[in-house]
Amino acid sequence: MTLRTLCPALVLLLSCAPLAAQSLRVPYETFTLPNGLQVIVHEDHSVPVVSVNIWYHVGSGDERAGRTGFAHLFEHIMFMGSQHVPTGEFDKLLEAAGGDNNGSTTEDRTNYFEDAPANALPLMLWLDSDRMGFLVPEITAEKVDLQRGVVQNERRQSYENRPYGLADENILKRLYPPSHPYNWPVIGSMTDLSAATLEDVRNFFRTYYTPNNATLTIAGDVTARDARQLAQRYFGDIPRGPTVTRPTPPPVVLPGDVYATLEDRVQTPRVYNAWHTQKAFAPDDAGLDVLANVLAGGRSSRLYRRLVYELQVASDVVAFQDGSRLDGKFELWVTARPGHALGELQRVVDEEVRKVADAGPTLREVQRAQNTFEAQFLSRMERVGSFGGKADQLGFYAYFVGTPDYFQRDLDRYLKVTPADVQRIARDYLANAHRVILSVVPQGKPELAVQAPVQP
Repeated sequence: MTLRTLCPALVLLLSCAPLAAQSLRVPYETFTLPNGLQVIVHEDHSVPVVSVNIWYHVGSGDERAGRTGFAHLFEHIMFMGSQHVPTGEFDKLLEAAGGDNNGSTTEDRTNYFEDAPANALPLMLWLDSDRMGFLVPEITAEKVDLQRGVVQNERRQSYENRPYGLADENILKRLYPPSHPYNWPVIGSMTDLSAATLEDVRNFFRTYYTPNNATLTIAGDVTARDARQLAQRYFGDIPRGPTVTRPTPPPVVLPGDVYATLEDRVQTPRVYNAWHTQKAFAPDDAGLDVLANVLAGGRSSRLYRRLVYELQVASDVVAFQDGSRLDGKFELWVTARPGHALGELQRVVDEEVRKVADAGPTLREVQRAQNTFEAQFLSRMERVGSFGGKADQLGFYAYFVGTPDYFQRDLDRYLKVTPADVQRIARDYLANAHRVILSVVPQGKPELAVQAPVQP
């Protein structure tokens, strides 16, 4: 039974929403191979398609200062051929079978997925097992140099030559101390990528891209029995890797507000606010998402209505809670319209945050946010593969909370948030907390930045 048979799309946010929430369940079987590879199987025979999704429990947070960018570098290297799959053949073989693939990297994990007709499942598992177990012989200096150049060019395009592209990197450096694994961006630094040796790269792979540091999810038109046999056939002989230990860094507390200005090749200035909050699935993580929606989630949100419509001093407003494995941050940014300095925008941001902290949001605001999250949530569940589909979510929950079928409990976190919760969260995490305030201004115009208050 699909979600759309439970609820017509046009009334999803109304009377059918509670029924859908109570009915959320993604049946699965899970087992672990002797080499430590966790396998999750979800049967969905609605269409003859299968998704293979591997989560390697490694991200930029597993790197060290001076050797950053490795996790993202491997997102590229893993497509460059393995011992039995020559360079370029991975995509050719998969596309010939009617499939596609992709991957992504965060500070906490790297994932790769393939979606294809069900009869291509053995091919997908063979391709993934070959690059898990037989990549090291193909990690050559030529391939590393080639992909290092690709990543460096990506950094130029997405960070250095993109308007406001260096803002996040500047925020992270001020929000976290140099020893913290979230101090640097996922893509790493140019200097570190250039300094990495071939042996550095190989050792990083040997440490983290191993069966015992990965979760394999097989979802779609397959039986659990067949999936188990295929997983054992293709992955069972790959040896375990070293045990990965991750020290937990101490909590980070800003001793005061941190003001910074970045002159960039931009036409209009933008101000960023960033606070330390809660890690993913912590008690206030969902409430922080609701708060972000109340403040800047759409054109009816408080800051958008005040800054863009009423005062007409800003062109856009964005807010979000970013809960990760070790920590979380809340970001809010506003882009000024021409002729306006960031100080007047910042005053309105502070006023609206304080209003929510003092009086709380309305019940209607909270319900609107909950409806938005529920609709997005159910929409993702209609897909087996790709980013955010059921296969991806099963691996995500397995890694972050230890329970693959966490769908209903995840949604329940949002449905339980009250206006009083949002008021407390706004007060404790934003209004009464220290933050990083970064002003990105056109080159030669530092006077447009938010100015730190003069100390008496």
